[in-house]
Amino acid sequence: MIKYYNNYKLKKALKDGMEIGEKTRILGIPKFGSEPYLIRIGKHCTITSGVRFITHDGATWLFRDEEKYRNVKRYGKIEIYDNCFIGINSIIMPDVAIGPNSIIAAGSVVTKNVPAGTVYGGVPAKFLMTLDDYKEKTLIKSTPNIPNGINKKEKLISYFWEDEK
Repeated sequence: MIKYYNNYKLKKALKDGMEIGEKTRILGIPKFGSEPYLIRIGKHCTITSGVRFITHDGATWLFRDEEKYRNVKRYGKIEIYDNCFIGINSIIMPDVAIGPNSIIAAGSVVTKNVPAGTVYGGVPAKFLMTLDDYKEKTLIKSTPNIPNGINKKEKLISYFWEDEK
């Protein structure tokens, strides 16, 4: 179910009610926040290092001394549908759904729902392109298929640096 991550915090988040689908990868150390039971991650997703899931609005504390707002608290669920990639150090805010087959670029702050089959990025995250456009763009800029192993480093150095000489 989950590759590359055997961390106490992940186990605790799952025990507390966070849901993660099959073949989902949790890489590095994401932060699942204080209400992991408000987070659902679909099948075949990748959550990279440093991703933060924010399920509440702590700023309401500032005005809870006022009678009118004494009991105001704001929570929101986060749902990431199947086959999504969430880039390193992204922040997913409360009340956000990320549609299936979507990509969130590294360092993005997602404040609104992301439609299916799209790539979003930035602060705040905005539409960049469709997933189909991204696939074609990466096909054009693809590096040679170099398998992991002894010669990977040398082959990549040669590909990127030696050709310039």
